[in-house]
Amino acid sequence: MKRLGSVQRKMPCVFVTEVKEEPSSKREHQPFKVLATETISHKALDADIYSAIPTEKVDGTCCYVTTYKDQPYLWARLDRKPNKQAEKRFKNFLHSKGNPKEFFWNVEEDFKPAPECWIPAKEIEQINGNPVPDENGHIPGWVPVEKNNKQYCWHSSVVNYEFEIALVLKHHPDDSGLLEISAVPLSDLLEQTLELIGTNINGNPYGLGNKKHPLHLLIPHGAFQIRNLPSLKHNHLLSWFEGCKEGKIEGIVWHCSDGCLIKVHRHHLGLCWPIPDTYMNSRPVIINMNLNKCDSAFDIKCLFNHFSKIDNQKFARLKDIIFEV
Repeated sequence: MKRLGSVQRKMPCVFVTEVKEEPSSKREHQPFKVLATETISHKALDADIYSAIPTEKVDGTCCYVTTYKDQPYLWARLDRKPNKQAEKRFKNFLHSKGNPKEFFWNVEEDFKPAPECWIPAKEIEQINGNPVPDENGHIPGWVPVEKNNKQYCWHSSVVNYEFEIALVLKHHPDDSGLLEISAVPLSDLLEQTLELIGTNINGNPYGLGNKKHPLHLLIPHGAFQIRNLPSLKHNHLLSWFEGCKEGKIEGIVWHCSDGCLIKVHRHHLGLCWPIPDTYMNSRPVIINMNLNKCDSAFDIKCLFNHFSKIDNQKFARLKDIIFEV
């Protein structure tokens, strides 16, 4: 599949949004909703949204593959956030109806320290060598996922640095109706962003694994292209999400020709997420590890070992993959 855009910053909504003063169904304790109007945003029009490639927005946590210690490495998303004093100043500025872009940040003094190996996301604007915070007062960035870092143990479970491979879920190359879990060389994923999904990520909306045998996978951004999407109108998209099998997804991300990414989430349209039966779980999945040379070298408890034991097996849906003790 053609490599599409990578997620290096917050994606704008395809529609102009408005704030409604009622409890959010997306974020607990948030007293307002952000809903889409029927007007397509200027950012979407400027990016030529009508010629963009629509893909499934997957519900997980964002990751990035780039070089570290002279080899391809998985990196976890880590946004630098302001310290308490700076955050208070920023919130007071916003409450006085200030434009977040006009707020003055002293990046060296206003932000909590970052790990030494932290890097800013690629598309972040920089002034005098310092990254510029986004409209939320955050500086998106990445930290490398080390093998024994407990904070990122679920990220670590989907990569093996000795063999430089990652566990990836995507379409089967010869059958678009079939999903495939395979061990992919990390070098093939260099400079791509991916979504980590699974048992311990975001409440596990896809029902993968269980507490005793957690299951996590990487999905390259843009991997699941959407066919036959209706016209770009609020009511048409709403009907598609509500009444179409392919619409049982978290949202849509349009990959524009200039690299820009534009999204719409079910919550923007006043719809619920997560939902009981997702489109991702409506398709069969085959295991294609092809790891004969390294099977015996894996730790007995690791995901690569578990998957190698069920290599070439086909399951009716992702939910049905349960590892034996």
